[in-house]
Amino acid sequence: MPAAPPDAAAVPGPLRIRNLTFDCADPYELARFWSLVTGWPMHEEDHPGDPEAAVVPPQGHRPWLLFIRVPEPKTVKNRLHLDVAPTGRTRDEEVARLLDLGATLVDDRRNPDGTGWAVLADPEGNEFCVERSDAERAAQTPDLPV
Repeated sequence: MPAAPPDAAAVPGPLRIRNLTFDCADPYELARFWSLVTGWPMHEEDHPGDPEAAVVPPQGHRPWLLFIRVPEPKTVKNRLHLDVAPTGRTRDEEVARLLDLGATLVDDRRNPDGTGWAVLADPEGNEFCVERSDAERAAQTPDLPV
């Protein structure tokens, strides 16, 4: 990890990430997809056709997933992506559920021994990875932290 810049100590306190923002063509529909993925509700004021929409974590926590309409389509691989892990099912069950919701499989990095991940894309092509659940990790390597 690179050393902090010399003036970093002069910054008062840490910051917090308010939103993870996705540029997209249809904010409401993409927020609806991610609401189904995460189980988090959409913001109560969001409606079809709005220029932005948000998915809000439980109890008002941050960051929100924020979707903003932009005129240009996605053209290259994301420089930042989400890594998600299921909480009540296996990685492979979660991949199947997400494909049923409208995700597409971009790259299958799952290994025969159960390790690895699957790279999926949401309906607008934003890549994200589905990793093993904590239970799957603990069962395979019980001495390592999850």
